[in-house]
Amino acid sequence: MAATSFAPPWIVLRQAFRTVAASSSSSSSSYLLHPTHNHTVLPSSPLRHSALRRCHVAKAMKGDVELLLKGVGDQAVAKEVKHILEMARRATSTRQVLHTDFLTPPVVKESVSVLGKLADVAVVSQGGYPEAERCRISVGHPDVLTSDPDIVAALSITGNFGFQACSHADFLGAILGTGITRDKLGDILVQEEKGAQVLIVPQLVDFIVSALDKVGNVSVTCSKIPLLALEYEPPRTNSFKTIEASLRIDAVASAGFKISRSKLVDLISSGDVRVNWATVTKNGTAVKTGDIVSVSGKGRLKIGEVNETKKGKFAIEIIRFL
Repeated sequence: MAATSFAPPWIVLRQAFRTVAASSSSSSSSYLLHPTHNHTVLPSSPLRHSALRRCHVAKAMKGDVELLLKGVGDQAVAKEVKHILEMARRATSTRQVLHTDFLTPPVVKESVSVLGKLADVAVVSQGGYPEAERCRISVGHPDVLTSDPDIVAALSITGNFGFQACSHADFLGAILGTGITRDKLGDILVQEEKGAQVLIVPQLVDFIVSALDKVGNVSVTCSKIPLLALEYEPPRTNSFKTIEASLRIDAVASAGFKISRSKLVDLISSGDVRVNWATVTKNGTAVKTGDIVSVSGKGRLKIGEVNETKKGKFAIEIIRFL
């Protein structure tokens, strides 16, 4: 039987990046959110609007960018959202569908919120499974972006992890050690003895399968799996209600994590408290329904339903992730 031969990892990586580059827009004016940003162009439907209309949309969006970004408090997040808005403007005017790489949760949240205010832009956010934190965003004119693009792939990493457990950081470090960048990776679902499942841009699947042979001291095998094969379990939660005089983060989070308010204030001062993945710097920051609050070493919780009581206080549903 003939022996199976594999191309050296560096050759596979070079081919993968050539594939990414080939799928990018050839226009020199195209915006790249990251140096190796992937743009996929889908066949456009017949134009239903005049060139004058498309020009008007582009100019209107350009003029409204600063207004749209007013509600984004974190400047680093606002900068990335602005780039995505520019990408959306270009996608609409050229009748293309363009994609970002994997984005952090706050950038995804703010981008989807801002893009949702634009009538002439369709937006799809996907990370490969429900509740995915790191997602890719696709934008385009509603006439063109009519279905979810196939821009997320999944890998299974298996090995003998029964004798040496590996953490999320171990898997992440091993994958990044092959030479790819973090924005090409989505979530990593650690499965203890079974290994892990990883979300990734499709163009780098073959490279990782060839290049990744160890996580920590454990020899591993990588294989592509369908997204439907992801073994994802919805997080376990515990819900309860608290009555607070205000919706201040120091009051709500101290009740939610069952720690003193003074201790929570100290955690805020040390940068250990985040709302929707953005670090909180003010004790009086207000929270609202849907916000995710995380405290280093304490875990995460979600703000559920909020109702005002007859006495002017707030009945707040706390959903604590276990």
